[in-house]
Amino acid sequence: MSRDDPPRQTLRVDRVVTTALDVADRDGLDGLSMRALAQTLGVVPMALYKHVANKDELLDGMVDRVWAEVQAPDPALGWREAMRRRSVSLRDALRRHRWAVGLMESRMRPGPANLAQHDAMMGCLGRSGFSFRTTVHVTSALDAYVYGFALQEKSLPFGTPEESGEAAAQKLEATPPELAAMFPHLIEVVSELAKAGYDYDEEFLTGLDLILDGVERLRPEWASADRPGE
Repeated sequence: MSRDDPPRQTLRVDRVVTTALDVADRDGLDGLSMRALAQTLGVVPMALYKHVANKDELLDGMVDRVWAEVQAPDPALGWREAMRRRSVSLRDALRRHRWAVGLMESRMRPGPANLAQHDAMMGCLGRSGFSFRTTVHVTSALDAYVYGFALQEKSLPFGTPEESGEAAAQKLEATPPELAAMFPHLIEVVSELAKAGYDYDEEFLTGLDLILDGVERLRPEWASADRPGE
């Protein structure tokens, strides 16, 4: 190497995972192979295996990095606000890393950020008076909602209310009159969406608050069930 050549960067696990995240964010998991990652890093594929045993271990590290971006629930905020902020933060992380939808709970070797997030979730609800079983209920309901919403968003052909309004207007224009007459209620909804668009941020928060309000309403009933002898 001559003096004019740029210094060669040392390959470390952190750099491997960071680069893999960038590739997956850009090209999806289908575009992430050990060969493609090595090429991006400027090394031979075998060099990667000194730092990660295989692609599955690489995914473990990538998913844990996504978990590290999620705001852990803070009991000082109260259980409802803590769960609300955590759910919003989780959705935001999944919007940044759409490839991670469907992988957040599937890792058999969860990393430290993953474990810390789940422990914080359990701890926040437990310290707020939820029993073990009701803690599981709340966690399952919230995660199912966030993951389901993120999965739906992942497949959408639009990203803003304006784009969704344009898509609705195109569908409305392409609908034959005889078909529109058969489904008047649906056509009414599409017509309104063509005017105002579909705001996924607003819809997400509306659904999230519905779940949290439902949990709050059920808390006294759950507490009574937890103390059957009283």
